Amino acid sequence: MTIIETPRGPGVFVSKWREEGPVEGDVLLAWKEEMNWSSWLTLAEAALFMDAPELLDAMDVHLTAGERAVLGLVRRRWLGDTHLDEAIEDALAVVRSPETRDLALEGRLRMERGLARFEQGDAEGAEDDLTWAEVRLKSVAKASRDHDLSLLNKAAYHMAQGEALMALQVYGDISRNGGHAHETIAISRLGASRIRQAIGHTFDACRHAWNAHKHAILAAQVQMAIEAGALFLDLACEHQSTTADPMHVQVESAKPVDLNEERPALHVHPDDINGVFDWCLEHMPAGYEGVERPDVRAMLTLAHRMGRMEAFAGLMENPSQVDDPMLAAVAQACASSEAQTEAWGHRLAQLTSLSS
Repeated sequence: MTIIETPRGPGVFVSKWREEGPVEGDVLLAWKEEMNWSSWLTLAEAALFMDAPELLDAMDVHLTAGERAVLGLVRRRWLGDTHLDEAIEDALAVVRSPETRDLALEGRLRMERGLARFEQGDAEGAEDDLTWAEVRLKSVAKASRDHDLSLLNKAAYHMAQGEALMALQVYGDISRNGGHAHETIAISRLGASRIRQAIGHTFDACRHAWNAHKHAILAAQVQMAIEAGALFLDLACEHQSTTADPMHVQVESAKPVDLNEERPALHVHPDDINGVFDWCLEHMPAGYEGVERPDVRAMLTLAHRMGRMEAFAGLMENPSQVDDPMLAAVAQACASSEAQTEAWGHRLAQLTSLSS
């Protein structure tokens, strides 16, 4: 079983400050180098979002003029300001100035401007900025946090425009071996899996979902790992074969398929299916409460399809534990007796009347 690695995100830096700070600037620099962070801006943004103003003040001396300009833009957005055009242009002026030139931050700001233009309905301007940003960041900061964001934003733009195959091409630029963050790979493979599923490429959809599940685990993104795992199971459970190669072998040996070639058939070993099912089940939040429990709905549906309903025996006997009307409807559909069907129908009626 894959083990979740200890997160090493910028939040760890903020937590260290809260446990050991305040400290002098040279100590902050040592922490930054110890955690192998190349950018003060990323750490400053984390301090802003995690409400650590003293740390933010202590880091200010390390920020460049361009980083301060970007951080000011981020702060305004965080405070709810939606009129950011002037702030973006002012920040661009700073990072374009000969004295404070910063090629990577210019890419970041062009990405920000692209998103703002899309929100304003300027699709053409948004695409120009997002494409420019991705190309710039690929050349000067490949696989950095901002480059990853530029790729994901560009793919999201294409999806919003109904250009799924263009989005798939962008996701394909996020190589699993290209130094990108595990979270970025997971998000891209989850998106690619859904696109492949929609166009009938079942094998590719399944391997992408498998990769999304594994990289979400490595990124310590448990909810995303469950979502991707459920998608993998949905695709795989009707294609079980005891002679199939392990999924990780199939993933590594997968090759591009030409238009005139037959696409590979999907065969998944039961050990892979049961392994993903068990991992998702073990890492779901405890209990079944909550008005929105898509994780339980998905896993309960899969358990019913796979003949693994023993995993939800406790849930099926206790309708009162459920607050999500859609989950109650799923449970009613999965009931194994008339008494269960009646009990879940009663609970569904209660929840429906409460929400009306």
